[in-house]
Amino acid sequence: MNTYDFDKTIFYPDSSATFFRYCLRRYPFAVIKTLPYSLWLTIRYAFGTLETKRLKQQLFSFLADIPDVDGTVTDFWRANRFRIGQWYLDQKQSDDVIISASPEFLLRPLCEELGVHLIGTQMDKHSGVISGNNCHDVEKVSRFQAQFPDVRPHAFYSDSLSDSPMAALSCQAYLVKKHQILPWPNQK
Repeated sequence: MNTYDFDKTIFYPDSSATFFRYCLRRYPFAVIKTLPYSLWLTIRYAFGTLETKRLKQQLFSFLADIPDVDGTVTDFWRANRFRIGQWYLDQKQSDDVIISASPEFLLRPLCEELGVHLIGTQMDKHSGVISGNNCHDVEKVSRFQAQFPDVRPHAFYSDSLSDSPMAALSCQAYLVKKHQILPWPNQK
């Protein structure tokens, strides 16, 4: 079993940011009305006075005004599937696990199309409210082990050293920079 981070790893650049821009073009009023408070929270986050989960919930609060979230996500993937790295498509296996901080509702249709398992941030697609923790850093390991107890991934791929806990869990780990596969730094 191989495990993969999603954003900037197999999808470039970032699916949440790309989806946000997509919705801004398609539903400008829904997104624009959330921007003043989102900008304020972004400043607080930059100064370390706000947790990621709270900022992410605010950034996705525009979902409350999207009339058909499922249809919007389907259309988003039709327009953005080309951003999946060919390197990943060439090595994809049916037991792959994509583990991402991005919302599950956003990645699920693509993962189902690819025929791979998904672990992501559990976010209500109608409100942006997150259940549990943001699936990032050590939370990725906790969520992986909850679904796959006693499994050690053969390989893990990520663009970010913040995923070192998943890299340490795996037999091998690789750093992905713009679809270039590199050895994970300091891996034993």
